[in-house]
Amino acid sequence: MYKERIRFAPYLDRVMSAEEAAMLFTDGMTVGASGFTRAGDPKAVSLAIAERSKKEPLRIKLWTGASLSDEIDGGMAEAGAISHRMPFQATKSMRNMINKGEILFNDQHLSISNEFIRNGVMGPIDIALIEATSITEDGYIIPTTSVGNSPMFLEQAQKIVIELNMSMPEALEGFHDVYLPEKRPGRTPINVTTPMDRIGTPYMKLDPNKVVAIVVTNQMDVPSNILPADEETKTMANYIINFLEDEVNKGRIPNSLMPLQSGVGTVANAVLEGLIDSPFENLVVASEVLQDAVFDLFESGKVVFASATSFTLSDKWLDRLMKNIESYKDKVILRPQEISNHPELIRRMGIIAINTALEADIYGNVNSTHVTGTHMMNGIGGSGDFARNSAISIFVTKSIAKDGKISSIVPMVSHVDHTEHDVQVLVTEQGLADLRGLSPRERAEVIIDKCVHPMYKEKMREYFQEASARGGHTPHLIEKALSWHQKLNETGTML
Repeated sequence: MYKERIRFAPYLDRVMSAEEAAMLFTDGMTVGASGFTRAGDPKAVSLAIAERSKKEPLRIKLWTGASLSDEIDGGMAEAGAISHRMPFQATKSMRNMINKGEILFNDQHLSISNEFIRNGVMGPIDIALIEATSITEDGYIIPTTSVGNSPMFLEQAQKIVIELNMSMPEALEGFHDVYLPEKRPGRTPINVTTPMDRIGTPYMKLDPNKVVAIVVTNQMDVPSNILPADEETKTMANYIINFLEDEVNKGRIPNSLMPLQSGVGTVANAVLEGLIDSPFENLVVASEVLQDAVFDLFESGKVVFASATSFTLSDKWLDRLMKNIESYKDKVILRPQEISNHPELIRRMGIIAINTALEADIYGNVNSTHVTGTHMMNGIGGSGDFARNSAISIFVTKSIAKDGKISSIVPMVSHVDHTEHDVQVLVTEQGLADLRGLSPRERAEVIIDKCVHPMYKEKMREYFQEASARGGHTPHLIEKALSWHQKLNETGTML
């Protein structure tokens, strides 16, 4: 049956097994692979490379759109098949190897990777390894559940290996809008003014002469493990809804709001899900991923359109979507991440961005990536693309972690991903701090009042009062600014 999906006859002679295709990869190669937050990653060949690396020296530099599944990223890492990784990951075993220095990780804004690779900063791409739903009459690729960086990998790679995934419905054809910006200088504006606009092609172009292997697979994406909303995330959602209602009442935004972006993960998904019970109607999503909450909002009638670069869904919604894919064809567009995360478009469309913080400090600086400033969690992802350029930049986090042993609001963050200039609203289950237009001292007062957990509030006030007495535009006690982290490292608690 796979021959019906390969509509370019010359490719039929290039069909081979995953094990045969894996032999095309050699030690030290740079590989650009499809996949964005578990969606659309190449499965069979990746695992075949992992098996080879267990028997012989074979380590590759792996560039992707974002994270691959635990089975792929984790399997390759544990087999010793990866020497370098870029630009995002979310797998425990890979994370451990990164923090031991066994895998060298380049954490990047997801809108920037394309520019670095296109300009040769990251070196040449030897092989593009890309998953496809089907292949057009011209030899072009219809992507599966993500677009990510795949179009640029296909453009830049010296050779191409295609995984034709028969488990993906052919009806995915037509969901994608593939467009890459022109070279600089002289690049023209990207002609997108609303998430509904289409400016590209439903397929990814490539040079058919580069294709050296077609591997037929039949394996669905690994579902995400998003947890249901709890009382604290519901509370945060209500704070944000009340804040947005006030923005509507003051005439700053319409009742349909502006296009919504939500970061990856349980908290951000739960907050977005809270909009089901909101007074807002005819919502539009312009994000990098479409998680369960977006489709719950579709089902409730709240969301009318969504644009992103991937589907990142639980088992329940992945199965439902694949079985009813046709019903969403006029409601969803999947784009390259260079477009979904592009600063030009985020600023133009006035996106409301909701992203997750590991920790924030009393002046509004946010750490999204490093536990106690040193140990990588997942990566910055697209949060920086949206935070700096959105109309309203919201960061959410629970006020404490580890049963209160850790305060998520600290005197000074141990690592800065988003400066105070890019964080407009900070939300915990304790309250919402609107930081827009405030001086550093005013921001500190409102964050301590609204966001800090009661068990840490008085301790935080003491720090700020002592720091303020010494003076400064942004008062700090340099000798004590990271003392909470130091105590955590020494005793296992910030209390």
